[in-house]
Amino acid sequence: MTSLLFMSLCFQLVRVSPRRWLNLQEYQSKKLMQDSGVTVQRFFVADTASEALEAAKRLKAKEIVLKAQILAGGRGKGVFDSGLKGGVHLTKDPAVVGELAGKMLGFNLTTKQTPKEGVKVKTVMVAEALDISRETYFAILMDRSCNGPMMVGSPQGGVDIEEVASSTPELIFKEVIDIFEGVRDDQALRMAANLGFKGPLERQAADQIKRLYDLFLKVDATQVEVNPLGETPEGQVVCFDAKINFDDNAEFRQKAVFAMDDTAESDPLETEAAKYDLKYIGLDGNIACFVNGAGLAMATCDIIDLHGGKPANFLDLGGGVKENQVYVAFKLLTADPKVEAILVNIFGGIVNCAIIANGITKACRELELKVPLVVRLEGTNVQEAKRILSESGLPITSASDLDDAAKKAVAAIAKK
Repeated sequence: MTSLLFMSLCFQLVRVSPRRWLNLQEYQSKKLMQDSGVTVQRFFVADTASEALEAAKRLKAKEIVLKAQILAGGRGKGVFDSGLKGGVHLTKDPAVVGELAGKMLGFNLTTKQTPKEGVKVKTVMVAEALDISRETYFAILMDRSCNGPMMVGSPQGGVDIEEVASSTPELIFKEVIDIFEGVRDDQALRMAANLGFKGPLERQAADQIKRLYDLFLKVDATQVEVNPLGETPEGQVVCFDAKINFDDNAEFRQKAVFAMDDTAESDPLETEAAKYDLKYIGLDGNIACFVNGAGLAMATCDIIDLHGGKPANFLDLGGGVKENQVYVAFKLLTADPKVEAILVNIFGGIVNCAIIANGITKACRELELKVPLVVRLEGTNVQEAKRILSESGLPITSASDLDDAAKKAVAAIAKK
């Protein structure tokens, strides 16, 4: 496997563990902050040009910023298929907001992070534009080293915080939060001072810090990152942009938050897989990989590449697999028209190989599988699994190990 493909897979594997990230639009994150008393720009959301015009009038702001709402970055430099350039526009005339919204809504916006055809814009955010006299960085995150939440801040905001940490580590300030006490007044004030807020702004920033921690707890976040947390010439501390990561294990008690998940820009197969607790990643080759475990997935793709093949996708079953999940997995894998062969590579520790075998035979029969299938099973109940496959009467090619399986999968395509 080339180093580029390996890095790509590493990134994608990290991205899907333990499940697909919850995707919130900018206005949704701002609404969560607003509901917790965090100061954000005044804004309205519009689905039509007339609504956008009305929202701009209602704001009664000196200047208005209109933002197309898509998940992909690079909106400001994007291009619409309506001919409009830029997904973010500033204006002082509400009438212009209506005109611009008419060229955004219902049209595809293409940026460096979208597919070639772009993403259709269904919603715009109409917000009050505020000047920023100074930018700082602030975050609350779960930190393993202190077994709980930690505040991290820097007076250098609006830039990549990793660069700040690397070049000027003395400008990174940390405060460990006692999970039982919460953020104390002295901690909030100390962090506000370290961020460079002075006079009345120091108390105001400390109040915002405490409110952000309240939000952190309220929505079961693993991270709330504000960059920038800025001050305006009028003397106001404002959260201008934020990223919120959520604890997926808390979905059962955060139903309202998770119901906001926007899957419109996600791979439909990835979204469907997540419904069944499966992890799917689409790639560019023609051999589908059906595995259990992210490490095994990477190794399987690596060996396929080594023998001259290219993985089309991989689907990770995880541990507590059920027969129906195997059936769904095959349905998803074969939905990709690029797939010309399927390689099943299961190492049964927690997984019962017999359940996998029953699921495979059911899927082969009910889906009338048309592509070659190579199966390598090892581990718990493997002899029973092999018996099920051999007595099924189905055209399933067994493999003794991963290397043998990859060779057979690549060879099966070459014969076609």
